[in-house]
Amino acid sequence: MPLTPLDIHNKEFSTGFRGYNIDEVNEFLDQVIKDFELLIKEKKELEERVAMLNERVEHYKSMEENLSKSILVAQETAEDVKANARKEAQLILKEAEKNADRIVNEALAKSRKIAIEIEELKKRASVYRMRFRTLLEAQLEMLDNGAWDDLEQADSTTSALMAE
Repeated sequence: MPLTPLDIHNKEFSTGFRGYNIDEVNEFLDQVIKDFELLIKEKKELEERVAMLNERVEHYKSMEENLSKSILVAQETAEDVKANARKEAQLILKEAEKNADRIVNEALAKSRKIAIEIEELKKRASVYRMRFRTLLEAQLEMLDNGAWDDLEQADSTTSALMAE
C-alpha cells in the first residue's frame, strides 16, 4: 500500500543514546510531508488531465471513425450515383437511337410513298397528255376534213332560203 502524508506524520522513531535531533527530524518530516502532499496533488491533477485528454482523444477517435464512415458512405453513394447515371445515359442513348431509327424508317417509307405517287402522277400526266393530243388531233382532222366546207355551204344555203 502506498505511503500517505498521514503515515509520514504519524511515524515514530525510537530514540537511542545520542540519536538524531528530534526537532531536526520533525522539521525534515514536515518538509517531506509538504513535498509529498504537493506531489500527490500534482499527481492527482495530472491524472485528471490525463483522464480529460483521454476523453478528448476518445471523442476525436469517435469523430474520426464517424467521419471515416461518412466518407466511405459518401464515396459509395457517389459510385452508386455514377453507376446509375451511366445506366440512365445508356438507356437514354438506346431510346434516342430507337427513336432516330424509327424516324429514319418513317421518313424512308414516306419518301418511297411519295416517289410512288410521283410516278403515278407522271403516268397520269402522260396518259392525259396523250388523250389531249389525240383529242386535239381529232379536232384538227375535223377542221381539215371537208365536212366543215359542206357545213359552211349548207349554212349559206339556209341563209339564202331564209332571205327569200
